[in-house]
Amino acid sequence: MKIILTQEVSGLGSPGDIVEVKNGYGRNYLLPQGYAITWTKGAEKQVTSIKRARSAREIRDLGHANEVKGQLENLTVTLTARAGEGGRLFGSVTPAEVVDAVRTAGGPALDRRRLELSGHIKSVGTYPVKVKLHPDVTATFNLNVLQAK
Repeated sequence: MKIILTQEVSGLGSPGDIVEVKNGYGRNYLLPQGYAITWTKGAEKQVTSIKRARSAREIRDLGHANEVKGQLENLTVTLTARAGEGGRLFGSVTPAEVVDAVRTAGGPALDRRRLELSGHIKSVGTYPVKVKLHPDVTATFNLNVLQAK
């Protein structure tokens, strides 16, 4: 089955890519979730608009990715969250909250889908966070989760 990705799917491609997948995977997962549309000649014309939008928010090149990596690795990111006795959080830290904390700390604007959290963050402490900036560049920074007073 030939499809056009509308969102990034790890291990498959990024928005605007035309890929060939098995029928069940496309019909039962990618299409209903909105990650892809079926390929047609008319839909292929939409690919250019999707790619144009992606290039506007994507990191431009390898040099820019290394520059953003340097900014992130020199950054101290702190996030306060409500926690109970023993430092256990009410809920867990989401990638959207991490992106907001990076922006608050003076870091660059990131896409939450490019964050790789090491498991669920459910207690107070320091956690490593990886950000895939470019296919060749991955930045790592520490996230300090503090208890809100």
